[in-house]
Amino acid sequence: MKHLFIRLVWGLLALLGAVALSKVALSRGESLNALWLITAAVCLYLIAYRFYAAWIAAKVLCLDDTRATPAERLNNGQDFVPTHRWVVFGHHFAAIAGPGPLVGPTLAAQFGYLPGTLWILVGAVLGGAVQDMVILFFSTRRNGRSLGQMARDEIGPIGGTAALMGTFCIMIILIAVLGLVVVNAMKHSPWGTATVTATLPIAMLVGVYMRFIRPGRVLEGSALGVGLLLASVMFGGWIDHHPILAPWFDYDGLPLAYGIIAYGFAAAVLPVWLLLAPRDYLSTFMKLGTVLLLAIAIVVLHPEIRMPAITPFIDGTGPIFGGKLFPFVFITIACGAISGFHALIASGTTPKLLMNERDIRMIGYGAMLLESFVAIMAMIAATVLEPGVFFAINSPAGVVGKAAFDAVNTISQWGYQVTEAQMQHLADVMGESTLFARTGGAPSLAVGMASIFGRVFGEHLLALWYHFAIMFEAIFILTTLDAGTRVGRFMLQDMLGNLHPKLGETSSLPSVILTSAIVVSGWGYFLYIGVIDPNGGVNILWPLFGIANQMLAAIALAVATGILIKNNQGRVAWITGLPLAWLLLVTTTAAYQKILSDDIRVGFFAAAKALGEQLRLGLLPPEKVAVAPQLIFNQYLDAWLTVFFIAMLWLVVADMLRMSIRHWRKLPVLVSSEVPYQFSQAHRE
Repeated sequence: MKHLFIRLVWGLLALLGAVALSKVALSRGESLNALWLITAAVCLYLIAYRFYAAWIAAKVLCLDDTRATPAERLNNGQDFVPTHRWVVFGHHFAAIAGPGPLVGPTLAAQFGYLPGTLWILVGAVLGGAVQDMVILFFSTRRNGRSLGQMARDEIGPIGGTAALMGTFCIMIILIAVLGLVVVNAMKHSPWGTATVTATLPIAMLVGVYMRFIRPGRVLEGSALGVGLLLASVMFGGWIDHHPILAPWFDYDGLPLAYGIIAYGFAAAVLPVWLLLAPRDYLSTFMKLGTVLLLAIAIVVLHPEIRMPAITPFIDGTGPIFGGKLFPFVFITIACGAISGFHALIASGTTPKLLMNERDIRMIGYGAMLLESFVAIMAMIAATVLEPGVFFAINSPAGVVGKAAFDAVNTISQWGYQVTEAQMQHLADVMGESTLFARTGGAPSLAVGMASIFGRVFGEHLLALWYHFAIMFEAIFILTTLDAGTRVGRFMLQDMLGNLHPKLGETSSLPSVILTSAIVVSGWGYFLYIGVIDPNGGVNILWPLFGIANQMLAAIALAVATGILIKNNQGRVAWITGLPLAWLLLVTTTAAYQKILSDDIRVGFFAAAKALGEQLRLGLLPPEKVAVAPQLIFNQYLDAWLTVFFIAMLWLVVADMLRMSIRHWRKLPVLVSSEVPYQFSQAHRE
């Protein structure tokens, strides 16, 4: 009877999810309640985790809770540290949940709510969560080796070298973009700067408390940290309104960039238990708390989605970014559905903290589903805004016009009504001077979140909720930057270890300091030139962020597919092979268009040539003449980086196919680098 009841519950859950998903997909013309999106997402996530993830864990990966993990066997108190699974989950989620699930869906709303929502749900369940779980498993079985090193050990020197070079270079670009987004969010924001700064000593206090003062007391440490974290938010608000203290935390972009560079170096060098793990763990409380509060507010308010299911901009004429629905909705959504950056964390810090293999399903698959839910929340927050307001905030001044009058007229001509008075009132209640042309996705997401919170908890607090949301986004991103820096250090040590074994030892302090300095210098340089860029910096690297991230995911899936085939699991290699095939199609198409398209809003080379011609003919206004050479250089840089990334991706795929064919033909291939079984002492205890 009990089993029958359980089956009935899962059957009803599946039916409810199917109804909700049908409602989301088929609604046209009539308004759609946001609760349908939440219902469809929750039902799909629960079913996928209970059945699909469980099947992969039991039948494909064969997780073994009696097997000693690298954290137990190689425990050095520095990088390999057995850590409570909820702390590891918090660290992993905080590390992977960067700007992608927040900004990506917001920008993709240009196409309407439907395309992005469907990809967030399907992509996460069948692609992103599978990638994270499988890579985490393979890395755990190989002493926490990085993705690139696993490719070299398992596939071959050509594909492995391409993977090492490609993943490391992509990592540098991704971290630089993360740092740039944080700088732009914290610039001249005493509240956000004070709160984010306060999280550092709080994290170190919690790390010392849980390791030395009250070892193993996770709940006590969590309560202490969360209490101080909430106090820091209130402290930041007090600082923001204090006439004497506020200037102490009011910085321009360059000083903030230097501070972030210094923090990145410290996060890569200090023991993981002292700063990285507790800070990310505590940040998870703020992230999950805010997302849960947003979900509760949406359930209470059940707002209507005001953005159409599909907009006319699917043809590539959108004002926020150029490019048609395919492939750019998938490139723009990025981390909310599948992210290559996750594979670096899953083969970087996380496998070095795991105490038990059975936690791989919860941490690998579960954390990605949670991030996907964050993306759904971001999509809702963006699309409950009036479309005219959404496009007024996110459309660049160069597209809609610098003057408010021109912007309003242009957007109204698209069929989305908005007025100057409406935008000015919105800016006033949010505590801003203007909200026109606040591009990047973060401001419009903050407006959407503040609007939902305000309608439930008090509209007189809209300015408070808006600045809280901006600060929340900054913390969301910074936790990805610190983990990414440490992972970059691991990757560089893996590469240098092939030249000199001592450089590859994570317990060697000189090696740690040297490689950390190289990694931080790499992304710090790109962050520096981004901050001093007269156009705000985002134009230098942001176009590459989405496409590089998806290429990195394809590299990870190629490595995972190759290992499955090599382990005589070709019959189930479709779990990574199918997402790989899709990403190859998406990324290759996107790269082709970004490199060779004649549309100056899409093609890098086309944009560079057009701007160069305007400069040569004297057609540019005086204020743009001075920055034109730098803008042209940036476009060429983006183009050649895209060429390099796509070449590295296909080298990895080609070498994986070569190795797979040799295996099927029973020809010699590299011996598996999986570490022999060793019984876990923790399991015995």
